[in-house]
Amino acid sequence: MKHYFLSAATAALVAVAGPAMAKELKLSDVRPADATINKELAAFADDVKTGTNGDVTIKLFPSSELGNYTTVQQRVSVGAVDMAVQPAATDADRRMQISSFPYLAQNWAQAKAIYGPGGIIRDTMAELYQKQDITMLAAYPVYFGGIALNREAVSPGQPDVKKGIKVRVPGIKSFQLLGEALGYIPAPIPFSDAFTAVQTGVVDGVIGSGAEGYYASFRDVTQTYIPANTHFEVWYMIISNETLNALSPEDQSALKDAAKQFEATRWGVAQEDQGKNEQKLADAGASIVKLSDDQLAAMAKKVRAEVWPVILNDIGKDWGNGILKQAETAQGTN
Repeated sequence: MKHYFLSAATAALVAVAGPAMAKELKLSDVRPADATINKELAAFADDVKTGTNGDVTIKLFPSSELGNYTTVQQRVSVGAVDMAVQPAATDADRRMQISSFPYLAQNWAQAKAIYGPGGIIRDTMAELYQKQDITMLAAYPVYFGGIALNREAVSPGQPDVKKGIKVRVPGIKSFQLLGEALGYIPAPIPFSDAFTAVQTGVVDGVIGSGAEGYYASFRDVTQTYIPANTHFEVWYMIISNETLNALSPEDQSALKDAAKQFEATRWGVAQEDQGKNEQKLADAGASIVKLSDDQLAAMAKKVRAEVWPVILNDIGKDWGNGILKQAETAQGTN
């Protein structure tokens, strides 16, 4: 009888302790539920569940359901949101603009050298996130950026020509200056209002995204797409330090392993995805403008000369130049 009561008590404790150990993490991202990233995040969630033997599960919140990426980054910092995969929000630290410097990388090999594992931009961003009580688990390469217009292009490969075309840009100084340097009239508009702004003629196009983003959110108002390689878009998988530290060492290790695989898988398909999304835009009726290497080089030269010095003054010239020099060295063989 005594043995029975001890066994029953033990079983009760196990029953109570078991569910208490399980942890569901909320993960925010900026794309619709049917976008490529959400399929990749679903695979990541499966890997986490398997790797932690069910101790940790991931619940996905696509389409910025938990707030825009600036708000979400703030909430991750204080532990109100567990995780996110999204662009870096520069409001918290202007130095995060280093991630979206226009024309920093010229091709995919160069991009991986600085944004991939061990890359100077990736490591720098991890340090900046850590100052906000956030751990960066992975970098997610998305695409080289371009310009989407709801009309025909005007001298798209000639940066010195004033286009007379107003375009929406993110509220980030680097993108505003980029638009001006390429001959456009930039209008900072929140992403949530951008589609309506194009649809109603407030602006004639968008700078700040790439083929994937334009297809996902602007294909119905895009008549022309210019793959101008304006910037290399990379998002970051981040987690609140509070959330991470609450996990067991074994679960932390499994989570980081799953994030590492998530990143490695993405680097393997990102370039091909960019081409597929440009074709999707074409299939949806957009005219794709092909630029020559010389035209792209001229655009990069003008933007670097006119935009980089201004951004460097904003983020700290000595600090920024040190990072950029290391980035250029890393890209030298690619």
